[in-house]
Formats: sequence, C-alpha cells, structure tokens
Amino acid sequence: MQYLFLQEEHEIFRKALRKFLEKEAYPFYGEWEEAREIPREFWRKMGSQGYLCPDVEEKYGGSGVDWGFSVIINEELEKVGSGLVGIGLHSDIVIPYITSYGTEEQKQRWLPKCVTGEMITAIAMTEPGTGSDLASIEATAKLDGDVYVLNGQKTFITNGIHADLIIVACKTDVNTSPKHKGISLLVVERGTPGFSRGRKLNKVGMHCQDTAELIFEDCLVPKENLLGEEGKGFLYLMEKLQQERLVVAIAAQAAAEKMLESTLSYIKSREAFGKPISKFQNTQFKVAEMATDIEMGRAFLNQLIYEHMQGEDVVTKVSMAKWRLTENARKIATECMQLHGGYGYMEEYEIARRYRDIPVASIYAGTNEIMKTIIAKNMGL
Repeated sequence: MQYLFLQEEHEIFRKALRKFLEKEAYPFYGEWEEAREIPREFWRKMGSQGYLCPDVEEKYGGSGVDWGFSVIINEELEKVGSGLVGIGLHSDIVIPYITSYGTEEQKQRWLPKCVTGEMITAIAMTEPGTGSDLASIEATAKLDGDVYVLNGQKTFITNGIHADLIIVACKTDVNTSPKHKGISLLVVERGTPGFSRGRKLNKVGMHCQDTAELIFEDCLVPKENLLGEEGKGFLYLMEKLQQERLVVAIAAQAAAEKMLESTLSYIKSREAFGKPISKFQNTQFKVAEMATDIEMGRAFLNQLIYEHMQGEDVVTKVSMAKWRLTENARKIATECMQLHGGYGYMEEYEIARRYRDIPVASIYAGTNEIMKTIIAKNMGL
C-alpha cells in the first residue's frame, strides 16, 4: 500500500535503518529479553546514526526532518520486538514536551544529549492508585524558595530504570477547582536529591523494556525545571497524548503485519494429513480475515498519520485507531498462535513472544475503554 506521507528519501532511510537493525538489534533481541534490559550502548548507537529524535531542530543536534521519519523508525523497531517501545516513547512522546513547552535554556541543556542517546527520558503520570484518571494524581510539589519539594510515587514507568530525565506530573496546587487545574510538569534529573527508583517490574511480556517504580521523597527539583507554566500540566498532557496514542497504534499495526507475515511462512511449510496446513479451508478463512483487518487498519492509519502531520484535529480518529488497531493486534496474536499449533506455545517461536507482548497496548496511553468514551463524547453523546 502506498503511504500518503512518504517520499523516496523516506524509503532510502528505511532501508538504511533496516540494515542497521539487522546488524545491531535482531541478533541480540533474545539476549535482551533474557537480561530484562536493552543495553544503553544500543541507545548510543541509535543516536550516532540519527535514529533518535529525528524531528528535533538541527541547532539542538537533531535532523529537523518531518514526522514521517519517526513513523518509519517506530514501525521498524516494532518489527524487531515490542520491547523497543521505550525508544519511541523517548523520541516521539517525551521529547515533544520539551520542544513544545521548554524554555530555550532547557532545550539547549537537554535536547542535544537526548538526540545522541547519552540521555534517556521517561514520563511519569501513572501512580499506584491512579491510572486513566489523571486529574486525581496525588504526587505534590510545593515551591520552597528556589526549589520544588516533590513527594509521591509513580509506577509502570517505561524507561524507568535507564531514565536520566523524567517529566513528572504532579499537583502544585491541591486546593484548586476543578482539580486538574492544579497539575504541573516538573523535569527530574538523575541524581536529584530525594529521587530513587523502586523495583524493575516483572511483566507478563515486553521483558527487555525496563519498566519501574519511581519514588520521590522530599525530592528537591530546581524551579528552573518547571516545564511550561505552573498549573497547565493537564492541558499539556491532553495535547501530547494524541501523538502518544498514535505511536501505540502504529506499533500495533506493524506488529499485526509482522505476525501475519511469519504465520504465512509457517503454514506453508508445516504439513498435516499429507499437505501444508495452508491448504485447509479453515486456515485460509482465518488468514483471509486477518489480512482484511490488517489492510483496512493500514488504510485508516495512513490517512490518520497524514492528517496528523498536516496539523489537523485528529483526537477522535486517534482514539479510534488506538482502540481498534490494538484490539486487532491482540486478536491476530491469538489466531496466529493457534495456527502454529503446539509450536506457537514454544518460546523459540516469535509468535509466543508477540502473544505476551501485545495485550498491554490496549491498556497503556489510556485504556481502550477510555478511547471509546472519548469517541462517544466527541460524537455528542
């Protein structure tokens, strides 16, 4: 299918990236899964080749290219494995907060190191008792002279172990009404007094992705690390969650395409009752259904990416894509595992890992139930 937003230079870039990943990622991904961590060296290699934060302006060390290059990076990383999701989060979810709301001094201080991979980022919204209801977060920060005193806990934080720079959503005003108006964003740097990391969380899937708990106990954050204006954090989060959800949808679509591709290869070679299982009508019907869902998902997604890059209002469509494409991927993971038979349940087959990795996509970046709520609300219901 032809992409609406890609030109020849994008495809040249994709080929170079694939060659890089074939050398630096595919051979080692299994080791990373076992180690439960992606080595920082891989981040630095990504940065040295211009594969981190490509849309950051050249004066901050980026390439200043359009977001189509980020789409390609997210697709190709997902084809390697879902555990690389933290790289997309760094480049396309966290960094845009700094480029959009950061001061010139903040951009000069942080962006060049983020582009090279020397500095890894995270964003901390979710708390032990608060997920989709962001307005109810309990982490607080009180200004005391030249520092904010930050207290609270965050959990399920992608890049939580590696992160050198963390955007923390917290309440700087606990008395305001409505309560979301009291939320601000503070940038906490590695080594900040009062900041510590809890457990590296043991997840069902995405094993090489370092997800962690973060703890702030009288954490002293310089007031210069306030991102944007005090009290506007919730507004900033709502603005940037659209691209975050689009990144999740892109990854889900790429995963679905990769699962079908590997399953087609398997069913053509695996024989039962004297013929390849691809010759059985049930197999053909299942494949036809998955191929149709994938093709329709890709068409919708490509149009959506194009509209997003044009600056159009895509809140409703992004919610549709995040919900539908993650559900498609989860369904396809189940069907593909079934077509692999007993081998699909063995760790040496990629489909087993995909089956574990995919379900969480319907939970993070706003649950799919929240996506349906947004769609209904925007339809006037």
